[in-house]
Amino acid sequence: MKITSTSFADGERIPAEYAFCAPDPQTHARLSNNRTPGIEWSELPMGTRSLVLICHDYDVPSQGDDVNKEGRTIPDSLARVDFFHWVLVDIDPHSGPIRAGEFSDGVTPRGKPGPQAPRGTRHGINDYTAWFENDPEMKGDYYGYDGPCPPWNDSIPHHYVFTLYALDVAQLGVSGTFRGLDVLNAMKGHVLEEAKLEGVYSLNPDVAV
Repeated sequence: MKITSTSFADGERIPAEYAFCAPDPQTHARLSNNRTPGIEWSELPMGTRSLVLICHDYDVPSQGDDVNKEGRTIPDSLARVDFFHWVLVDIDPHSGPIRAGEFSDGVTPRGKPGPQAPRGTRHGINDYTAWFENDPEMKGDYYGYDGPCPPWNDSIPHHYVFTLYALDVAQLGVSGTFRGLDVLNAMKGHVLEEAKLEGVYSLNPDVAV
């Protein structure tokens, strides 16, 4: 089983058009095009009835004290946690590749609607939901894809893992508003195979990517 992207190569930098934020020389960061990257799959295992796609960043600072603060840098020694950027379930394995920009094309303040999504799929909410919960202009349920926006003062590049799961069920057993961890739990015992694609991104001009 394989997953590839028409938007970036495995292990390479994700272009800014697929990110939530892009570098800005004056303000450090600005809102970007926030397009979903093109995703393709092949060599699915026999018996695949649906696919699940999850994108997460495993380099998110576990503490926010220094995040995006002038005169400070987030040290590489700080413990890191996961941040879910995209949770998509019930993908028809015969529906063809995901086109660039098909599931997201721009930043939507307060979040895109859901859980119903194109192609008869369903979106979970991503972790921008919690990130913006105290921001009156951005607060909301962020369904679907919202791309990279790592702290502009982080000392390390962030790694974004797109994991594709082949399942033996046509519809995953989650309902209502669900998150990445809900999907990971619901998939237990139903995963035939999985494949990963990783991209790298940073808003810090001093960090090599």
